[in-house]
Amino acid sequence: MRLFIALDIDDTIRERVSRFVEGVCGFAPDARWVKAESLHLTLKFIGEQAETALEPIKNALSTISVSPATIQFRGCGFFPTAKSPRVFWIGMEAGPELAKLAGAIDDQMAPLGIAKEERAFSPHLTLARGAGQSGSPRWRNGDGPTRTFQKLQEKLCALPVPEFGTMTAREFFVYQSRLSPKGSTYTKLASFELK
Repeated sequence: MRLFIALDIDDTIRERVSRFVEGVCGFAPDARWVKAESLHLTLKFIGEQAETALEPIKNALSTISVSPATIQFRGCGFFPTAKSPRVFWIGMEAGPELAKLAGAIDDQMAPLGIAKEERAFSPHLTLARGAGQSGSPRWRNGDGPTRTFQKLQEKLCALPVPEFGTMTAREFFVYQSRLSPKGSTYTKLASFELK
């Protein structure tokens, strides 16, 4: 099973993001756009695991004690760079609790053989990926100038910085990701309260 750990986003923010996407997706018709119901804030990508790994993961996550995190969703950008865009995302600003949560999750997963993150936590919501391209924010072989997002970038330059609202995350989840030709579907397998 393919697993990751993430925060869900409030319905109000999801609706605002959905309206924003409806207004701009025509400027990048070749991109693969994420469905509004699939939006989430990834805290840790785990990857393929045997079903027997789920219980140890849940047990490790249940020991985490971090306060709820207030998150403001605003702005947008491209990974790995604006000149070589492969992923279109919405940014966010948060207090130290969010990075603390991501770090605690990373620390709890390491003893289970799940590699620690090599780069600093960079919270974002992925809105679209270039067709057939990875969603990874890191620079990859083959990255370079692309036309997929060119018209979208031109349009965004003429718009004010988008604001989507603020929420307080009070729980996080283990999700299972199922890949299909129509896109990924995500199922919540377990939830953990922030306290």
